[in-house]
Amino acid sequence: MNLPDVVSRDEWLAAREALLTEEKAFTKQRDALNTRRRELPMVLVDKPYSFIGASGPAGLLDLFEGRNQLVVYHFMYQPEWDAGCPNCTGFVDEIGSLEYLHGANTTFALVSRAPYEKLAAYQGERGWSFPWYSSYRSDFNYDYQVTLDESVVPFVYNYRTKADWDLRPDNDFVQQDQPFDLHGLSCFLRVGDAIHHTYSTYGRGPDSMTFTPTALDLTALGRQEPWEKPAGRSLPPTDDHCH
Repeated sequence: MNLPDVVSRDEWLAAREALLTEEKAFTKQRDALNTRRRELPMVLVDKPYSFIGASGPAGLLDLFEGRNQLVVYHFMYQPEWDAGCPNCTGFVDEIGSLEYLHGANTTFALVSRAPYEKLAAYQGERGWSFPWYSSYRSDFNYDYQVTLDESVVPFVYNYRTKADWDLRPDNDFVQQDQPFDLHGLSCFLRVGDAIHHTYSTYGRGPDSMTFTPTALDLTALGRQEPWEKPAGRSLPPTDDHCH
């Protein structure tokens, strides 16, 4: 394994202080990027989406639970599956109390395409208390580009078309039998009863919301993924990774 060099404390401190300068610059860049995200325009959601949740049928407005903002995690759970995506499960396992999020007038909810009965059973197994809704037979997953089915909508994921993905090395998922689901996160803002779509992110976009990737990024071995640098610090890949 390719481990870090062993140096004196003074040499380490000099390297650490140099990196600190870069970290502070990145923090300012991140703050500026967050400002740009908040300055994005928004789109009125005028399609009536239907969901099934713990209380029965629901519309998108119901998912807000009376709050002004809604964060939806598009959890991969296809109708024919007997369990949810392992990576999505790991993501949700790390979400703690939503008290402070609710204090900021924001609701968090999971949405998946599997029938609600499967979601409820899996939720019980995991011990989650987050609201989880089924979008089964709704256009919601298709419109927000987390269910890919070219017989329904054009192939677009993470703002790339199928032609774009064909040119990339990380495109194995493109060849799956359709329809298939991928993960993502979408944000909505309510103004009265009018709902607006403000943001969506896919792929590695939701990484910063979870503890494990953020903590591992501070360690010498990192996330131990094959794509990371320096090379030679990754563990063998598992079959549990979802795109």
